[in-house]
Amino acid sequence: MSDYTLTIKSDEKKGVLGDITDVITSHGVNISYVHLFVEKNNMGSINIELEHVEDIEGLIKDLGNIDEVKSIELHGSQLDIYGKRIIIVGGGAQVSQVAMGAITEADRHNIRGERISIDTIPLVGEKSLAEAVEAISRLPRVSALVLAGSLMGGEITKAVKKVKEQSNLVVISLNMPGSVTDYADLIITDPIQAGVLAVMSVADTAVFDIKRLGDNIKF
Repeated sequence: MSDYTLTIKSDEKKGVLGDITDVITSHGVNISYVHLFVEKNNMGSINIELEHVEDIEGLIKDLGNIDEVKSIELHGSQLDIYGKRIIIVGGGAQVSQVAMGAITEADRHNIRGERISIDTIPLVGEKSLAEAVEAISRLPRVSALVLAGSLMGGEITKAVKKVKEQSNLVVISLNMPGSVTDYADLIITDPIQAGVLAVMSVADTAVFDIKRLGDNIKF
């Protein structure tokens, strides 16, 4: 069984997405992610990430039998192309230092066949940071979160707690005041090292297990 992405162009009509998902479900395939939008020509464009596909040719044939479907393109899965994702959020200067360490370390592993991508968003303010953290549960492929700032707590802590309850997300925090460090798997003082260890914690080519280090160990 393999994972794929399908890009389906269809007439923009009510019920088309339901018909498409019904066909996919009938093949026993799991849908891991869906992104859809309406193009300028009023055609619907649906990108669907599929897991555990046994008969991709049969699935495409059955989808093509839907009257509203006009074209189907087959791609590799986003996990195969872009790999695991590390999200870095926090203050601008700290984020840039964490990103420097993460990108350098990811390059070493990607050369050896890994696929690890780094996303950064410099933000300030409790509300903005909390929203960004909570939204991680709605993003595909996220394996680790790095919190880079000088003070985090309150709503940010609640958001971190929530996403950790929903997933196996690795959370690394810089050593800073605030209750957010209570929910981090690792607390690190040096931002560049935080980026390096974030990559090592998710890389298959790294001999490193963050869980063996215990909770809230400070570097």
